[in-house]
Amino acid sequence: MERSRFALLAGLAIDNFGSGLFLPLALVYATRVVGLPVGTAGPAVALGTILGFAIPPVAGRLTHRFGPRFTVVTAQLVQGMGAAAYLVAADVAGVLVAAGLMATGVQMFYCSVFVLIADVSTDESKERPFALVAMVRAAAFGLGTLTSALALTQNSDAALRGLVAVDAGTFVVAAFLLARFVVTGPVEHAAVPAVGPLTVLRDRSYVTLMLGVCLLGLTVDFALLGTPVFVLDVLHGPAWLPGALLAAGTLLSSVFGVKVVEVLAGRRRTRSLQAGAVTYAVFSLALMATLWVPPGWLVPYAFAAWLLFVIANKVIYPVAGALSDALPPRNARAGYMATFQYSFTTAQVVAPAVVGLFAVAAWAPWAVIAVAALAGVVTFRSLEKAIPGGMNRAEALASPG
Repeated sequence: MERSRFALLAGLAIDNFGSGLFLPLALVYATRVVGLPVGTAGPAVALGTILGFAIPPVAGRLTHRFGPRFTVVTAQLVQGMGAAAYLVAADVAGVLVAAGLMATGVQMFYCSVFVLIADVSTDESKERPFALVAMVRAAAFGLGTLTSALALTQNSDAALRGLVAVDAGTFVVAAFLLARFVVTGPVEHAAVPAVGPLTVLRDRSYVTLMLGVCLLGLTVDFALLGTPVFVLDVLHGPAWLPGALLAAGTLLSSVFGVKVVEVLAGRRRTRSLQAGAVTYAVFSLALMATLWVPPGWLVPYAFAAWLLFVIANKVIYPVAGALSDALPPRNARAGYMATFQYSFTTAQVVAPAVVGLFAVAAWAPWAVIAVAALAGVVTFRSLEKAIPGGMNRAEALASPG
C-alpha cells in the first residue's frame, strides 16, 4: 500500500507540474501561436471548457463500473490528447477541439481523483491524505507556473510549443505511474446500477454540503481571477504583486497543509468548515479595505490579508473532501463524488461574472464574496444538524508510515 501512496503522489505531482506549465497560458497560446484574435480565442476556449460540464455523470458511471484508478488514468490520457491537439491546432475549430478535450479530461479527473485518494488511504484519517495530496499538487503546480514564466521570457512561439509538448508528456507519464504502480483492490458494487446526479440531488444532506462548498469555492475562483485585476487595475499596485501573492500561497500550502489538519483532528468537520468560511469572509473584507490603505503599506498589508486566504484553504479542502467521501452510501460513492464536482464547476462559471462587478464599484465584488462566505457558515451549520456525530468527527491522524 505504501508503494501505491508514493506512486499516487508522484503521478499527481507530475500531472500538476504539466498543468502549471500550460493551463494558465491557454489563451496566450491561442492568440500568439495559433494566431486567433483575442475576441475569438476567448469564446473558443470558454466554449470548449463548457463542454466538459456534461462529463460528471459519465465519469461517475466509469468510476462505479471500473474503479477510480481507471477513470483518473483515462482522464490524464484525454488531457494529454488535448495538449497534443493544441500543438496541431491551426484555426478556431482546432482550438475548440483542444479546449474541449482538456476540459473533458479535467472534469473526469476531479470527478474520480478524490475517490482514488480515499481508496488508497483506507487505513488512516481521511483529512490527512487529502491535505497531503493538496500540498504536493500545489507545490508541483507552482513549480510548473514558475518554469512557464521563465520560458516565456524567451518570447517565442517555439517556447510556447515546447511547454505544450512537455505538458502532453507529463500526462502520459502520470497515467503510466498510476496504471502500473497504484493498487486499489477489486472494484466493489460494480454490478449495482450507478447513481446519477438526479438521485444525488434528492439527498438533502449531500446537496447542503455541495451548496456550502460551492459558496466557498466562489471565494477561491474569484480570488484567483479577481485579485490580479484588483491589484493592477483598481489599486494600480506593482505588476509583480499578484504573482508574488500566488507564489507565497503555493509555498505555504505545500509546507503547512498537514499541520493544519493535525490541529483539526478530533473536531467536528462542519465546525471546521464554518471556521474556514468565516476566515474567507474576513479575507474578502480585508482585501476590500486595501482601497483605504496608504500606498506605502499596500504590499505588506496585501500579504497579510492573503495569508488568511491560504489558511482558510488549508482548513476547508481536506475537510470538505473527507466529508464528501463519508456522507454517501458505500455502494453509491462514485456517483455522489462525481456529482460533487458540480460544486466547483458552478463556482467557476459564476466567478468571472463577480469579477465584472469591479466595473460597478471597486468594493462590490469583495462584498459579494464576503456575503457568500457567510452564507456558507449558515449552510454548514444546518448540515451539522442533519448528519450523525461520528460521521462529522475528523479522525485522529494515524502515522504517515
